Amino acid sequence: MVSIISAIIVLGVLIFVHELGHFLFAKLFGVGVEKFSLGFGTKVVGFKRGETEYLISAFPLGGYVKMVGEGGDVELSEEEKARSFAAKPPLQRIAIVAAGPVFNLLFAWIAFIAVFMIGVPSVTTKIGEVVKDKPAAQAGIKAEDVVTAINGRSVDRWDEFAKEIAEGAGKPVSVQVKRGDAVHSFTMTPETRTAKNLFGENVTTPVIGVVAAGDVVIDRFGPVDALLKGSVQSWNVVKLTVLSLVKLVERTVPLDTVGGPIMIAKMAGQQAAAGGASFIAFMALLSVNLGILNLLPVPILDGGHLFFFFIELVTGRPVSQKTREVAQQVGLVLLVGLMLLAFYNDIARYFVGQG
Repeated sequence: MVSIISAIIVLGVLIFVHELGHFLFAKLFGVGVEKFSLGFGTKVVGFKRGETEYLISAFPLGGYVKMVGEGGDVELSEEEKARSFAAKPPLQRIAIVAAGPVFNLLFAWIAFIAVFMIGVPSVTTKIGEVVKDKPAAQAGIKAEDVVTAINGRSVDRWDEFAKEIAEGAGKPVSVQVKRGDAVHSFTMTPETRTAKNLFGENVTTPVIGVVAAGDVVIDRFGPVDALLKGSVQSWNVVKLTVLSLVKLVERTVPLDTVGGPIMIAKMAGQQAAAGGASFIAFMALLSVNLGILNLLPVPILDGGHLFFFFIELVTGRPVSQKTREVAQQVGLVLLVGLMLLAFYNDIARYFVGQG
């Protein structure tokens, strides 16, 4: 039940943010908005304010903003035509459509900044295990030692320590540790280890043969540091998301890693149980994914519409209605296929046990 409620909150917030981008920019450019809906299909609840009806609809995996002139063959008055989406110049239509994905990316950026201000868990440099016959053991490092510096640079978090080893490219390193009240220095040459990275590819990295004790502290940052770290984290997640899509197309990442609403619900429940910062970070991660996916030049997605508008901007004339209709049908088939794949993977992963 917690997972379902958490998933509803996550999807509701992200869909609202996305549609709010379209809505605000439509209003900015004088486009009439008839409906603002969270969800598709049958109206569950709603109210009307001004010309806009605000709805929550039955099918929660999406939402829409219906602007004047969109859908149906209703005859428009001259005033309505002037306030329709189609009557606006290409640059304004591009801004309205792009605002949805951009708002998702902005939401993720703000969320990551908030996470760093709330506090993020970090592993200290206390060593829990020294692997026998590896460089660290041969040099004399012991379990319970706390790494304080590497190559003269102070470190107090495990990720900093691991990064220094990895960036050393296998060259000899000097490791300073605190053992009780004493400080000791050791010099060793890392050995290489081949392991699979996040995408299942074999990568070779230098290691010295130590395992973190797993002591965790919560690091909280002031607004300026949180802004910097949140910005870096946002950019890193954007790059990782784009790279993941490329790897998926290349089939480096298998298709069975694609997840759907069941996986989102399960992960949302886990992150909610882990605490507020984890839950917000999970929303930020999904928001980046939603923003990037919607910018793909696939008909029916925002990116597909943007593609046609850019063609119009360059050529000076809109893409023909017939071409757009065919493209929309192709895009719908691709989108339905992706959704079916996600549902299949979810069922195999959580109910059949094949994932």
